[in-house]
Amino acid sequence: MEISEADALISEASRYLKPEELKLLSCSYYFSQHAHQGQFRRTGDTYISHPVAVAKILCGLRLDVLTLVSALLHDVVEDTNISKAELRENFGETVAALVDGVSKLDKIEFQTQADAQAENFRKMLLAMAQDVRVILIKLADRLHNMRTLDVMRTDKKKRIARETLEIYAPIAHRLGLNNIYQELQELGFQHTYPNRYKVLTKATKAARGNRREVVSKILEAIKQKLLNAGIDAIVTGREKHLYSIYKKMSEKQLSFSEVLDIYAFRVLVKNTRSCYAALGVLHGLYKPIPGKFKDYIAIPKPNGYQSLHNTLLGPYGLPLEIQIRTFEMHRIAETGVASHWLYKSSDNEDNDLHLKTNQWLKSLLETLSDSSDSVEFLEHLKIDIFPGDVYVFTPQGKIVALPRGSTVVDFAYAIHTDVGNCCVAAKVNGENCPLRYKLKNGDRVEILTAPTAKPNPGWLSYVNTGRARSSIRHFLRTIHYDESAELGERLLNQVLLSFNILPETITPAQWDKLVKDSGVKTPKALFAEIALGKQFPVVVAKRLTAPYEALSEAFSTNNNPISILGTEGMAIQFAKCCYPIPGDAIAGLIKKDHGLVIHTQDCSTVSKYLKNSENLLSVCWGNEISNTFQSVIIMTVVNQRGVLARVAAEIAKVGSNIDDVELENDDNFTNMRFILQVRSRKHLAQIMRELRHIREIVKLSRVKTGIEHKYHRSSI
Repeated sequence: MEISEADALISEASRYLKPEELKLLSCSYYFSQHAHQGQFRRTGDTYISHPVAVAKILCGLRLDVLTLVSALLHDVVEDTNISKAELRENFGETVAALVDGVSKLDKIEFQTQADAQAENFRKMLLAMAQDVRVILIKLADRLHNMRTLDVMRTDKKKRIARETLEIYAPIAHRLGLNNIYQELQELGFQHTYPNRYKVLTKATKAARGNRREVVSKILEAIKQKLLNAGIDAIVTGREKHLYSIYKKMSEKQLSFSEVLDIYAFRVLVKNTRSCYAALGVLHGLYKPIPGKFKDYIAIPKPNGYQSLHNTLLGPYGLPLEIQIRTFEMHRIAETGVASHWLYKSSDNEDNDLHLKTNQWLKSLLETLSDSSDSVEFLEHLKIDIFPGDVYVFTPQGKIVALPRGSTVVDFAYAIHTDVGNCCVAAKVNGENCPLRYKLKNGDRVEILTAPTAKPNPGWLSYVNTGRARSSIRHFLRTIHYDESAELGERLLNQVLLSFNILPETITPAQWDKLVKDSGVKTPKALFAEIALGKQFPVVVAKRLTAPYEALSEAFSTNNNPISILGTEGMAIQFAKCCYPIPGDAIAGLIKKDHGLVIHTQDCSTVSKYLKNSENLLSVCWGNEISNTFQSVIIMTVVNQRGVLARVAAEIAKVGSNIDDVELENDDNFTNMRFILQVRSRKHLAQIMRELRHIREIVKLSRVKTGIEHKYHRSSI
């Protein structure tokens, strides 16, 4: 590494840094150079060339001196003997924290050890939330690594490139770092799909030659038209990037020749009024294509991006993509959140952008805390880092940006987690609509809530945002956990009472020892494991009360059954093989990760566990049961018009709902299988008595032996 390259960095930084800041930057360069002495990159360059390149990228964004210093030092803790304490002593707490934040992000592997990769991204977001400059340094680091990726093995090259496309490029976009975003995309595309990249490169070069004269004429026509209208503007033409062409071809199943708008034109003007004036002028020059206009000035993107977008029909039927923005909008479009550090004292737009970024980071941290594991969080992260495409309004007129495909439930959670959790209905543009309704640009959405409402697990099948998905999962896990803990405590107390041991006589010391020996943190966690079948109540009772000789008796002597009410929530399941209902003799079966499953005593599944008494629990129905339970009946009916309707009417008349019905037809008869909601055996008997009044029913019975019948599904 020649000293002249360090001088080049100092020279570029001198355009906006103060002399004392340049001195600090120079000191950090020599410190880093000495720390990396004798180290080389795979390219053969001395290692110091990498941190200098990273600092130059950030210098191009006009970032503050502490960010540049941290960039020069970002690998010293990870790759040398320098400690964080030494950095703090020499360069201060901020630099030490930034370097430490970036160092935690090293050695991320893609699609090798998913948990390790995802956990590193969790760390990245945590560090990023403390100071967004951490991710700016990391993005610059990734960009330089991508520029020198050719020296890597093919498999590693593709892994890093795919990770760049899926994670780092979208984060750069979300932060408004347009230039870094586009270069990361292009390099990621080049190394992920090298053959496709080569073919498209060749095709665009050929198209460039064919269209050069036409594009030049269009550029001059736009400039002249704006000049004649008295609008002072700078107009430039540019090719659309290869990756955006590839995505359009891939998503819309187009050939290259069908992707006509591979050229775009950008118009820069002095103020917002001139943006709209220029738009009107260009509409007089070329006809706009309906449905293609987007006003990101009135409704900015979440990353602060503002511009007018339109597609016009140019000469020879050539679609022209036009972007119109002010010089200030252009600066923010190119540097995004990075512009905050240089202009924060005087520019309200930059401060608003920084505030939006902090809100986004806060939202990601909420998702982080709600996610049960790192892989789940990474799934949510990949959804939420892509910029919003749908802009909707609250009843008060506030704009909410959401990813394309978002539903009313996503909107509710975007407003607040409590609004999402208590959501029961919604109005879109003043009309009632289902919660799965996919929002469109300009929709005005009002959420109706109820204090007692809870998230529906079915929402997970159609929500689109990571925040909504993680909030629903977190709520369901919490409810399940609380219900499981309550059930687990009842199961353990049942065993203790069956051996004449009062639970309240267990001492705190005994509980502490049991919790420690079980590898859990609290008694509540142990109770939850009992309910989920991960710990057997008899075994736990023996460990808890080892001095009591009564526990040496067989579990089969248990004569204190646990009562089942049907209100235990997800902690208790009712077996689908025998569909037990109140009035049936029942047995409880503890299954690992399933918890307590209730069967009828004559179920074949129960007979398999008779020799393993630890899995079986004595259970009975409680005295006050208000819930309904599923029960299955089958019948054979004579094929006649309207039979199914009469059957359904009789079932409804006796106060039962039909959950499902399946049919199997032959020439003269139809076999029907119903899943009904019933209160008890008496209720089911009443239903069957009423059904027997229908003359066309030749056979009717309840199914509770686990025998499955295959019918063609039908709806009433």
